[in-house]
Amino acid sequence: METNQNTRDGRNKSLWQQNTETIGEKNVFDPTITYDVLIVGAGITGLTTAFLLQKAGLQCIIAEAHNPGYGTTGGTTAHINTFADTTFAEVESAFSAEAATQFAESIAESVQLIHELVETCHIDCDFAWKKAYVYSQNKKETGELDDIFESAVRVGVEVSETKAVPINLEFQKAIVFDHNAQFHPLKYIRGLQNHFYNLGGVLLENTLIDDIKSVGGTHMASAASVQIKAKKVIYATHIPPGVVNVLHFRNAPYRSYVIAATLEKDQYPDALVYDMQEPYHYFRTHTIDGQKYLVAGGHDHKTGHSDPEQAFTDLINYAKLCYPIKDIFTQWSAQYYVPADGLPYIGQLPGASDGIYTATGFNGNGMILGTVSAMVLSDLILQGESEYENLYDPARIKPVAGFSEIVKEGADVVARFIGDRFGLEKIESVSQLQPDSGEIVEFEGQKLAIYKDSFDQVKALDPVCTHSKCIVHWNNSEKSWDCPCHGARFDTDGKVMTGPAREDLRVVDIQVPSDPYFFL
Repeated sequence: METNQNTRDGRNKSLWQQNTETIGEKNVFDPTITYDVLIVGAGITGLTTAFLLQKAGLQCIIAEAHNPGYGTTGGTTAHINTFADTTFAEVESAFSAEAATQFAESIAESVQLIHELVETCHIDCDFAWKKAYVYSQNKKETGELDDIFESAVRVGVEVSETKAVPINLEFQKAIVFDHNAQFHPLKYIRGLQNHFYNLGGVLLENTLIDDIKSVGGTHMASAASVQIKAKKVIYATHIPPGVVNVLHFRNAPYRSYVIAATLEKDQYPDALVYDMQEPYHYFRTHTIDGQKYLVAGGHDHKTGHSDPEQAFTDLINYAKLCYPIKDIFTQWSAQYYVPADGLPYIGQLPGASDGIYTATGFNGNGMILGTVSAMVLSDLILQGESEYENLYDPARIKPVAGFSEIVKEGADVVARFIGDRFGLEKIESVSQLQPDSGEIVEFEGQKLAIYKDSFDQVKALDPVCTHSKCIVHWNNSEKSWDCPCHGARFDTDGKVMTGPAREDLRVVDIQVPSDPYFFL
């Protein structure tokens, strides 16, 4: 037996990291064989897909750059919904009524699959069925809520109007969805990991795939210490890594903020609760080691575009209006990608060799859409087709639904690329920089990403993101360098934490000026 590390892509710990669990013995990697499928990434998408394929008789291997659950799965609020951030009304408008129905059916199947795996694999992950309430507070929000309700009815989702919501706020109107759920995400994927091992699957941790070459229908994936041969490859990395791919321009990276709090009174909501603000807030309760916690999230913004510490402050202040908060136990943030036309991209990776697949663009619904991805990808590999492949085809072109959003995201990337280089105010020293903080500075004509650690030692990096050459921004909450263009993130040493970048930021050997206190 071994103990898995519960690390994730930021300094702040999520509620799910509080108790480390043990997992079964790993199976040994054999470099001489050609695996049926290589899955890159061990979050909910990668582990669910790998389990389904291994169970079907294929020989699978997972390559994870860090540890399972390191990315968004370890930072999710773990809502399991029968609806999504992209409403059924929006899918009807952008695609068709049939597409909206398919979207709803795939989501319902994913909820059913999660429950089925919990039951059949006996995964102890605090799974619980809950009602999900959505409420409006003004005329505009009520109109939007009516659209959500009516379109949900049209696609056959269980929903009804309600006069009561478990929240201490006044509201105009509310609806409630039945058969929604919640769980502990790391316990869930650990359960899948155990069963994947029992079926003979292989998982390599701390293995960053930095290149894949395809010859004669076989894909050779390279990492620093290993080479893996596989007939098929799946990128379950939240966004395809490496050089700029068309999907990098069809997805916008966002940060979402979460707190886990204890309450003055036992007024914890026994439900999932959502408002209609933009961005919206969401609440639920989770019990760990006998202690209840209010899990509250919201105040999302594009990665690298706003102040994370202010987002936490705003979230805490808003949560205090809704519930009698006593203490903030922990706080953290997580990343997700918003697709240009509202639906995720699941299938053959555009521009890649045949047999290389991707799954990205889950918006704020990673648990359900990551599971939908596993359903679609396993069907494509096992059967050669999926009933949902056209709906989620990564190569789809939706000029009406997606063009304006693609243009806006592309223009934003260009603005960050140019403005961050030439519009930044010059800073001649970092004397005012607080310990354990970072900043972009100008030093001897060169722009640098400067981090001062808790001992006042300074580290300098080239701030040019190694993915698409945008300038990274400092995230003082998670203590990371975040790219505002495509969401790549680096730690204080410049090492890649999350893609699509594959290469670390370049370390700059700075010459300290004659004044020994220049950097203090």
